[in-house]
Amino acid sequence: MTAPAPDAGTALTSPRHRLTVAALLANGARRPVPDPIMSAALVAPAHSAPDQQHPLATRLGYAGLAPFVLGALLSLMVREDAHPYVVLGLAAYATAILSFLGGIHWGLAMRADLAEPQAYVWAVVPTLVAALAVLMPAYAGLVIDGLMLIACYLVDRKVYPRHGLASWLTLRFRLTVVATLACFLAAASA
Repeated sequence: MTAPAPDAGTALTSPRHRLTVAALLANGARRPVPDPIMSAALVAPAHSAPDQQHPLATRLGYAGLAPFVLGALLSLMVREDAHPYVVLGLAAYATAILSFLGGIHWGLAMRADLAEPQAYVWAVVPTLVAALAVLMPAYAGLVIDGLMLIACYLVDRKVYPRHGLASWLTLRFRLTVVATLACFLAAASA
């Protein structure tokens, strides 16, 4: 027994696409038309302003401190033979976070009507500095990572308000303080 053929109003569902036959026919079957319900989930609500923090972003920001705190604590507690791996892991994580912080500026520059060239230059500076720092001995590289975290925050204090993101600075300050102290503490243990 075979299933009846779908009519023009029946939804076709697959793991990758959710399309309606009517939409395909109306479109001449040239390109898929996404389901409006699925599309709405990807778009920010119209009432949300860029300056409002999403609770999930705040929780993820604080959760992102766990590797910093754990790395700093482990750098004080592990055996001498494991210490280089702990501080290398912390330095690598700091590199990832600094790259993320620079990436935010790249995204802001892309959204700007006429972005200043230095916005793109600054966007890559944290990554380049952190990449060099991870190659250095931990007592020096982690200090550079900590100083770069502070520099990123200071730049953000000037840039975020221009993009309507000033309310994020309190969270950024808290995250920067903890991450920087973790880098400095681990560097002191090296």
